Amino acid sequence: MKILLAEDNRELAYAVKRILEINQYDVGLAFDGVAALEKYEDDEYDLVILDVMMPRQNGFEVVQKLRKNGVNTPIMMLTARAETDDKVLALDSGADDYLTKPFQTKELLARVRALLRRKSEIVPQSHKFANMTLDYNTFDLVAERAVHLTNKEYRLMEILMLNSSTLLSTERIMEKVWDYDSEAEINVVWAYLSSLRKKMEKIGAKATIKAVRGQGYKLEEIA
Repeated sequence: MKILLAEDNRELAYAVKRILEINQYDVGLAFDGVAALEKYEDDEYDLVILDVMMPRQNGFEVVQKLRKNGVNTPIMMLTARAETDDKVLALDSGADDYLTKPFQTKELLARVRALLRRKSEIVPQSHKFANMTLDYNTFDLVAERAVHLTNKEYRLMEILMLNSSTLLSTERIMEKVWDYDSEAEINVVWAYLSSLRKKMEKIGAKATIKAVRGQGYKLEEIA
């Protein structure tokens, strides 16, 4: 599952990102409201967590714009503002939940799970390509047999399946899977692609990851 976290306090943002990643979520970061909107337009997210007091555009404005644009992704506000009027404004603006700082990690994760369960009722629980099925719930890639994928392997396969008709450059893969702020290098992407190819062969997948020199990668069916 992919979560967009918008928080202008970078220390807190990286701390929450780490908590979520330990619990097998992929996290995209934005440090202001405009960046959050741009990042949402550029990728698919299962949940959005927004701070209220952000520069350029605040969390209320971001929620309103997302809902105005027809986005139905669950949104949780994460803020130090605890006044009832602020909570009412957040919910009236289109947010689904509201968590006040400081918060307990277990409560944050419980609310995240609750919102993602709500989303799971209206989104597919798997992706398919050729004879492969990628399962949201188990992180398994299934063909003639099943193999469990790591967090990054899962996200990489998901991106490849969602863009099966498009060549994805290494830079684009890094942006989507490792995020802009990652210290990952290009050879890390190659290593993960190689690992996925081996796992696809192991389970009898009738597909491979095709490399087009100088252009990128895509899934390709094989006989």
